[in-house]
Amino acid sequence: MALLGVSEVMFLPPAWPLLSTFRRCNAFIVVGLPWLFLYASAASDPGYITRSNHSQQMSLYPYNFVIFYPGQSCRTCLLLKPARSKHCSICKRCISKHDHHCIFINNCVGYGNYQFFLSLLASTAFLSTYATYVGLSILSGLIRIEIPSWSLGGKDYSWSQYFNTLAWALNQQMRIGAVTLLCLLTSPLIIGLLSYHLYLVWAGMTTNESMKWSDLQADISDGYAFIRSLPKDRQKDDRYEPLWTQWPKESEYILTRSHDGLPRHNIIGTGEWEPVWKIDNIDNLYDLGLAQNLKDIFRPTNSFKNLEHTG
Repeated sequence: MALLGVSEVMFLPPAWPLLSTFRRCNAFIVVGLPWLFLYASAASDPGYITRSNHSQQMSLYPYNFVIFYPGQSCRTCLLLKPARSKHCSICKRCISKHDHHCIFINNCVGYGNYQFFLSLLASTAFLSTYATYVGLSILSGLIRIEIPSWSLGGKDYSWSQYFNTLAWALNQQMRIGAVTLLCLLTSPLIIGLLSYHLYLVWAGMTTNESMKWSDLQADISDGYAFIRSLPKDRQKDDRYEPLWTQWPKESEYILTRSHDGLPRHNIIGTGEWEPVWKIDNIDNLYDLGLAQNLKDIFRPTNSFKNLEHTG
């Protein structure tokens, strides 16, 4: 974000007199939003799990018996791990719906601030793309003063003529040109990161969970994953898992992994163990569809209180 601040200081003073009134008004919003969401992401509670809020955190999500199982405790915090949580070795805290620890915000990204982090990525991606467009527009305007037939598309120009002309404009406005080139090169990276997180939202996963699913895929490929049904009238032990969660779905089966290629027999479940050959055959309990996944992110508290609880 230091790079963002330096770029804005370099770009805005020489560009300001060349901007239209509309673009000047837009600049306050486009430049300000990333800083607003940066502060919100860095300063907010990402979802710290403490003894005082542990029962509430346990009630957010059910265990899916695929990558999250009841009865597992954090050896550092000495608390039962809620579903989708993870202990961060940097923050030294357990984080609800842990996604990852982000060095750019010096904070974890989790249940409490993922909406701000996603908004930070979106606003920064828009800023870098918009700055590229505005910068190229300014440089093209300078060129058209000397060459009225110039267009950014480069029609009727050879490659050498095109880049030599742009180089002349960059030399005329070096600060604007340098920041424009920087934004042009970094925009794909930011958009790529945003696209990855939008994919995770669509898939109902976090970064941490995507790695767990990748590990599971490897075990499935090796023939080490087995599945069978959970009893519909299963009695939950509230010492290890919540009796009820706000999530509208419950797992209907349990998956186990055995590195000797044989299923275990001392685990809950009914029916015979069946080998899993494709990860597509396993339902992601935490994927409710894009709209509900977004609702869980942007309205995380009691998001599904009006939905029928099934299980």
